[in-house]
Amino acid sequence: MHTIRKVVIIGGGFAGLQLARKLSNQAAFAVILIDRFNYHQFQPLFYQVATGGLDASNISFPLRKVFHNSRNVRIRLDKVTAIDTHAQIVHTENGTQAYDDLVIATGADTNFFGNAELEQHTYPMKSTVEALQLRHKIISNFEAYLHAEDPVQQQRLLTIAVVGGGPTGVELSGAIAEMKSYVLPKDYPEIDFSKMRILLLEGTSKTLGAMSESSSRQSRQYLEELGVEVLTNTIMESYNGQTIHLKDGNSIESGLVIWAAGIKGNVPQGIDPALVVRGNRIRVNRFNQVEGFSNVYALGDVAWMQTPAYPNGHPQVANVAINQAANLAANWLKHGPSTEQWQPYEYKDLGSMATVGRNKAVVDLPKPRWHFGGLFAWLVWMFLHLMLILGVKNKLMVFINWMYNYLTYDQSLRLIFKEFDRDQRAQPTG
Repeated sequence: MHTIRKVVIIGGGFAGLQLARKLSNQAAFAVILIDRFNYHQFQPLFYQVATGGLDASNISFPLRKVFHNSRNVRIRLDKVTAIDTHAQIVHTENGTQAYDDLVIATGADTNFFGNAELEQHTYPMKSTVEALQLRHKIISNFEAYLHAEDPVQQQRLLTIAVVGGGPTGVELSGAIAEMKSYVLPKDYPEIDFSKMRILLLEGTSKTLGAMSESSSRQSRQYLEELGVEVLTNTIMESYNGQTIHLKDGNSIESGLVIWAAGIKGNVPQGIDPALVVRGNRIRVNRFNQVEGFSNVYALGDVAWMQTPAYPNGHPQVANVAINQAANLAANWLKHGPSTEQWQPYEYKDLGSMATVGRNKAVVDLPKPRWHFGGLFAWLVWMFLHLMLILGVKNKLMVFINWMYNYLTYDQSLRLIFKEFDRDQRAQPTG
């Protein structure tokens, strides 16, 4: 009789979900998937939720629905407080979970680099909830403008700064610029949007620094065509909610700063700090085993694996997370717990891409080495992201929204949801 191994997976992102799906209905495993949210979040499209292009439900998929037909995968909506690798127990807010194998797939969160002021006053976008909060703030600032009388405050409310010129910053800046061109003047005819400023602040010399020179150059060109002020070699030192102070001594008045300048791994309490490297990532071997352990693993953004081709670790992208999980599952299913015949993980770079706006995207392919941009790149970007989204209904809704937005130059999800006050529910609205 075969022993059933209890696998506890922390995190329902790309890596955790992929591993659980691969182990689903495999009789040798009993799987517990723990996550703070009861849904999988499709992070690459957070910026479209933030700018009203998509509804949050379009890019979120209930975890329990994924495993409707699974006999061995169970979901626990909980927050992990610590792990005890010696006792082989995961501590959560609601109790404990014992494990035979532990998989840490907790992803990454916003890195403010220890700056408490920036953490307090800027808006990150690493979850569906944060994307909705950002949407609320963007629209609320325009509503506040209609009541503002001070010219300085008015300009402040019309100035949005995005910090970080990576894919998130580039895509978000472009989306906001398209709102300024096509949507906001119709929503707010009282506002002179020629005075609106959208700034992208990047500390290095170029946008999309991890991509090719051609993509960096072309992305900047697209952003500037859309009216975004791209400020490279520009470092923000502080922001108090009203004024941005730059390292060069200059300042910018802004009512909204969006922080997209860095991420760090979500390392649970209980992991030896000696195993944590730069970027708050856990050191793992080529099988994704945490160094020093045979039954503790880390996958995806939180894992740091050194290989000859990637001496500084792999890029923190969905492709790595998904395929590390698939490789681990294949090793378990084919060869059992002994690593003698296991296949080491090898990253296959399928390329990188970013979209800037309507008909504007850049794509880099590694083999053959090829860069292309424009409409074709934009269509490739849309197709690949559509394929990665979970659920036929979600794919269909995203596609319909994209087509509607493309044909009408409009998004229809600019809603402000305020907290419901029970004491006010009997009072008339208006």
